[in-house]
Amino acid sequence: MSHPVLTAGRVAVVTGAAMGIGLAACRRFAALGMRVGMADVLADELRAARLEVARLAPGGDRDVLAMATDVTRPEDGESLRDAVYAAFGEVGLLMNNAATRVGGGALGRLEDWHEALRVNFWGVLHGVSAFVPRMIEQREPGVVINTGSKQGITNPPGNLAYNVTKAALKTYTEGLQHELRNISGCRVSAHLLVPGWTTTGKREHQPGAWLPDQVIDVLVAALDRGDFYIICQDDEVSSEMDRTRILWSAGDLTENRPPLSRWHPDYAKAFAAFSA
Repeated sequence: MSHPVLTAGRVAVVTGAAMGIGLAACRRFAALGMRVGMADVLADELRAARLEVARLAPGGDRDVLAMATDVTRPEDGESLRDAVYAAFGEVGLLMNNAATRVGGGALGRLEDWHEALRVNFWGVLHGVSAFVPRMIEQREPGVVINTGSKQGITNPPGNLAYNVTKAALKTYTEGLQHELRNISGCRVSAHLLVPGWTTTGKREHQPGAWLPDQVIDVLVAALDRGDFYIICQDDEVSSEMDRTRILWSAGDLTENRPPLSRWHPDYAKAFAAFSA
């Protein structure tokens, strides 16, 4: 049985909609008969993406709204909300998907840290603040999907700023769902989408990576089941491997190991045995 939000006539709003996972989500929602609000800071790419989505929407152009939006600006989120409600009258699904990989290590440039946090964390809060109170007032089923990352769970070395933003987003989305389920009469739920290695943006597809449509396949099935954590595999990392890595990372706390022991040479043999 399909989730009541993923039905013809309901409205989906997606940020980071010009390409990658965001565009794949918009295409799927349009194919399901939903009306779609698309937002991205890349105005030219967004115009092209809108044409692609409109070809799939039952109502064509009239069922798709595209608006250049900088998620780091709360006023842009509010303008997007007002435009979507003016065009469609309601919102059933909000997907906070816009992200940047700008960042670096613990001693990296402060400007990069600020940019990572503005887009990956504050951009989501701006979206939730703009849309969710009104979605609650509708008294209809609704969902909020925040796109996280496994890097926000296991914290692999390489781009600490990105990891921090996605870890903060995980914690925030968990708290958001707890608050929503304790609001009397609220029919809106929150969900954390955690893609695996996925070809996004303008990157060339690599063997082992998933395509965005595969991530959306998992998302739609998980929403039908009511899952909160929507953790996607890829062609190199299985679901079982994901569980093993997550459990090992949690064990750094419970077993008093050094942080990031999975990458610590003294624990290489122990992790290999644990994951065997």
